[in-house]
Amino acid sequence: MRLLVLGGTHFVGRAVVETALARGAEVTTLNRGVSRPAEAAVTSIIADRTDPEALRRAVDGREWDAVIDTWSGAPRVLRDSCGLLADRAGHYGYVSSRSVYRWPMPLGGDEQAPLVDGDPDADDSDDYAVTKRGGELAVLREFGDRALLARAGLVLGPYENVGRLPWWLRRIERGGRVLAPGDPGRPLQYIDARDLAGWMLTAAERGVGGAFNAVSHSGHTTMGELLEAAVKVTGSKAELVWVAPEVLDEAGISPWIELPIWLPDDAEYGGMHDSDVSAAHNTGLSCRPIQETVSDTWAWLQAEGDPLLRPDRPRPGLDPAKERQVLDGLA
Repeated sequence: MRLLVLGGTHFVGRAVVETALARGAEVTTLNRGVSRPAEAAVTSIIADRTDPEALRRAVDGREWDAVIDTWSGAPRVLRDSCGLLADRAGHYGYVSSRSVYRWPMPLGGDEQAPLVDGDPDADDSDDYAVTKRGGELAVLREFGDRALLARAGLVLGPYENVGRLPWWLRRIERGGRVLAPGDPGRPLQYIDARDLAGWMLTAAERGVGGAFNAVSHSGHTTMGELLEAAVKVTGSKAELVWVAPEVLDEAGISPWIELPIWLPDDAEYGGMHDSDVSAAHNTGLSCRPIQETVSDTWAWLQAEGDPLLRPDRPRPGLDPAKERQVLDGLA
């Protein structure tokens, strides 16, 4: 397969490139060339895709079987990219997000759940949900049923530049009493970036199109299993202290940001870890054990150090003083 990856140097894009190369694909990346260098086996095109003329020159005279795109910026950029590539590529895989569903996400919701409004021609990216939906519409307008919309939820694994799992690993590495949120049996729904990459590549090979909730089944792992795996791989003597959601709420501690990955199991947040994912799994999506994701993420942190976090996302993690205050206040 001749594959074009728009980006290809960070997190999911990097996982796509490495997975595609391992499968024997001919991989081309297109990016600005300002972060990590391209893999040796990759054909690297240096261009700023936000400049339509620069992008046109970069792709002129080239063709690919498939494109995979992780863009999270203005939908207008996706519109321009898809317009130039519609006659140069057979398939377009877009890494979208379950954020495109109207909040709160319904329990057990599938791909037919209500969506936010989006504008494929918008030139701003202030609202993540609206931006991602606008991106979907831009892809669909040019590629139609040749487009795969991978509505990923929580993405974990090596190369994560949002910082959720890396924060937990570093916190547990420090040891001591660690504030663990809620019920250790709280089911989680997530996907390893490498599993997302593999599924999208298989979909490209098979010409699978449409919108899919691309995460694990709910309960593929639990919050307790994830944190216990982190304790094990770091070799830490940390003590996990499980704190009830109402205590966290009273202390003003926010889920997801201050306590990454975790969300309370209530009417507002429950759907984030309880979507219907049967459509994606029926097309071949499979998810590796959480222990492998945690172990490989820790190995990557040891090899490459902490990543430069994305500037467009809130910095995750709980202030140590706030953590101590809550733990000291427990009976």
